[in-house]
Amino acid sequence: MAKAKKKSAPGSKTIALNKLVRHEYYIEQTYEAGIALQGWEVKSLRESRLQLKESYVILQHGEAYLVGALISALLSASTHIIPDSTRTRKLLLHRHELERLRTAVERKGYTLVPLAMYWKSNRVKVEIGLAKGKQLHDKRDTEKARDWGREKERLMKQR
Repeated sequence: MAKAKKKSAPGSKTIALNKLVRHEYYIEQTYEAGIALQGWEVKSLRESRLQLKESYVILQHGEAYLVGALISALLSASTHIIPDSTRTRKLLLHRHELERLRTAVERKGYTLVPLAMYWKSNRVKVEIGLAKGKQLHDKRDTEKARDWGREKERLMKQR
């Protein structure tokens, strides 16, 4: 009798999260974008060798690019390719989404930041957030609200 395939955990499709962004910015809207990758980058992403910590998204010449994302090359990478781990990668968005993002960034002072990278039907997708920066007192308020939520859950659990 053949073995049944094990289903992967629902959270295993996530390659990397950028947790620091939610602390530093208010996220107004999120967009899903494809990303143009090379073969060695896809293999490295399968091994979860990615850092989004200091990356950001820029809009140039009517296209979006991911800058500063670090994809570490595998040791078994091909010898005829010289991997550039921090190269600028093109993001694949619809024209109307690019126009909407461009107007928000130019006129309203928003910033584009990557929130997560994940697999979606054997393709790599990047979740982009349209963000506005937080002040120091806003960060403190967010932290207080989060701590109070945890404390409230503990109190409700005890009763």
